[in-house]
Amino acid sequence: MASETDPRPAKSSGTYRIGGELTVDRLGYGAMQITGPGVWGDPKDPAEAVRVLRRAYELGVTFIDTADSYGPFVSELLIKEALHPYADDLVIATKAGLTRGGPGVWRPVGRPEYLRQQCELSLRHLGLESIGLYQLHRIDAKVPLEDQLGELVLLRQEGKIQHIGLSEVSVAQVEAARRIAPIVSVQNLYNVADRSAEEVLTYCETNDIAFIPWFPIATGELARPGGPLDAISTEHGATPAQLALAWLLRRSPVMLPIPGTSSVAHLEENVAAATIELTDAEYESLSTAT
Repeated sequence: MASETDPRPAKSSGTYRIGGELTVDRLGYGAMQITGPGVWGDPKDPAEAVRVLRRAYELGVTFIDTADSYGPFVSELLIKEALHPYADDLVIATKAGLTRGGPGVWRPVGRPEYLRQQCELSLRHLGLESIGLYQLHRIDAKVPLEDQLGELVLLRQEGKIQHIGLSEVSVAQVEAARRIAPIVSVQNLYNVADRSAEEVLTYCETNDIAFIPWFPIATGELARPGGPLDAISTEHGATPAQLALAWLLRRSPVMLPIPGTSSVAHLEENVAAATIELTDAEYESLSTAT
């Protein structure tokens, strides 16, 4: 594959302008896995986490997605340690709206004063004066949407954030949110094996909203021996996970996959997926397999 000689393979994924302003290479990096088990506490090897983040940028990744709840704050602090002062072309996106009660425990809190506090903390932990993309991690059903997004609008007016995104939402929720604030991104579960968010992706395509699929390299039964991913893997000399990422990148020009890992070797494997070009037949085979 071309990745063996290309020093910045992420560049092969093409670019997208988030909110029409923030240009990023479409294959990014999700920084959830550089924390401890259950996305809680420090990683087993903090030095490796720093190496992963620095290597991601060396490989051409210019979009890193994190959240205050990853650790909590462990991911943001590691990003600052590894990459601050940030390169001009590097966009750090973070999220607020999920609180942590322990490993694997996530509870939505969307009170305006809480979201403001978390934004201020993220600014400090990341070492930023303004966050390029700030995402509401979950809509809190106990708080009016106008109050949750209204606070993010105020933060944007104050220059503390530049653009607003959402996570795990329906089309109806995106439409409701857009009546309150400009929404430039949506982050939903989506991969080659689970396309339950297809309607949301189509809406994002129509309205030029970035679609950030989390858990992007899940392959499910498609990677079984003799399955479509298995067969195409042999043809390309690539892993099923790489092909899953290549399929996502081809699926839509607004797609920004953010595979995460705590290993430099796995990172390099993931980013190499940007150089894989599926044939029309291969793409259709995967598209119709589920």
